[in-house]
Amino acid sequence: MNLLVTNDDGIASPFLHELVAALLAAGHAVYVAAPKTEQSWVGAAKSRSRPVHAAAVDRGFGCATWSIDGTPSDCVNIALDHLIPRTTSIDAVVSGINVGFNASLGFIIASGTIAGAWEGALHGLPAIAFSQALTEPAYEALKTAHDIPDPALLVTLRHSAAHAARLTPALVAATAPQSFVVHNVNFPLPCTAASAVVRAVPAQVVIPRLFTPACAHGTHSLRFHPGEDISPAGPLTDRTALAAGHISHTILDYTRLGR
Repeated sequence: MNLLVTNDDGIASPFLHELVAALLAAGHAVYVAAPKTEQSWVGAAKSRSRPVHAAAVDRGFGCATWSIDGTPSDCVNIALDHLIPRTTSIDAVVSGINVGFNASLGFIIASGTIAGAWEGALHGLPAIAFSQALTEPAYEALKTAHDIPDPALLVTLRHSAAHAARLTPALVAATAPQSFVVHNVNFPLPCTAASAVVRAVPAQVVIPRLFTPACAHGTHSLRFHPGEDISPAGPLTDRTALAAGHISHTILDYTRLGR
């Protein structure tokens, strides 16, 4: 297939690089259009008030690659409409692998990774978002190491990328054109070759206190908060699936909003 790949952690993210490597190894033609810098928690924002610059770059992927100084939504729109040759028909948009899970309603709506996939759906294409669950210590260790995964995390990440490459053709085949569906897939920590995929629904999580109290200068800073899970006992949620060591697959059907 011809796949457009994006993310929200930025074009330098090793998580993106492992996904692209796995997709290429599976025989797909890959085009990468990713943010120049990290764009986490921006949701489906688009750069309305300033021009957005896109540049062809060589990041060692071995495929056509663009660095774009905008949001994931900007990246997908600009790539599909202006960068990828008109003679190339893109079969799907794949976003990720995100650093951290995108599980539960609050995280799904805020996610730039899911928003990048959603822009593919808005173009009438099948769309998939992949995310890697991390514990807070694992996340802090990753950031301390300047986003270089330690050996244990790299093993998990490569298993997750292999699962992503295996799942992508089936998820694309199961998605009708112009269906406004995003497949949201979250990988557990650790993820192994034997990790099973289970269908789940978004957890119902309330997330207060996302910003710190004002400092002496009167400013507030975003801080991570996993939220409080108030989901009913059934059906199985994405958070519960991850906690059990499963790969969570949630179908986000945007045509059902308001029904």
